[in-house]
Amino acid sequence: MRSAPIVVTALCLTLACPASSLAADLYTGGSWSALASDRTAEHVGDILTVLIYENSIASNSAQSGSKKDSRLAGHVTAGDSLNESGEFALSGSSASVGQSGRAGKLVAQISVVVDEVLANGDLHVGGEQILNIDGNRTKIRLKGRVRRADISSGNTVLSTRLADVAIDYGGRGFVARSAKPGIVTRIFNFLGLV
Repeated sequence: MRSAPIVVTALCLTLACPASSLAADLYTGGSWSALASDRTAEHVGDILTVLIYENSIASNSAQSGSKKDSRLAGHVTAGDSLNESGEFALSGSSASVGQSGRAGKLVAQISVVVDEVLANGDLHVGGEQILNIDGNRTKIRLKGRVRRADISSGNTVLSTRLADVAIDYGGRGFVARSAKPGIVTRIFNFLGLV
């Protein structure tokens, strides 16, 4: 029974030495929202849906006109044999009208990721969406700043509510190539002939 004193000694040493043990908590305060609130983007890495509805119309017109009229007339008479008259007139007018206009409309929906929480609590978001449809590639890229108060309970925000927003929309493919003017038209535009 020599093993009994060894077991008793080991047990006494284990109880005599204070051992620190750490228990990990399953609850992390920053990653759980309250039960009575909606789940919206708050932290870096959270996803937010931006509803892009941009409608812009711009027009510009200019009108100028000028008119100049100069007349010089004279008449010479000398008895019955010389009766001459002459007239010299200068006239000029110019009128020019210029008008330009542009209209654009973009309706889309894109999910972006919070990449920074600013000092005042605003969120800086960014993301892109790439669509390939029948060989036509369309890319939407968005970056901007969102106030938390503008985020709806469905975790969406309108693009018109973003500050410092940059929205890039472009594409490549058959449709984009066919909409591009030809080389002759581009040369005429460069020379100012069109």
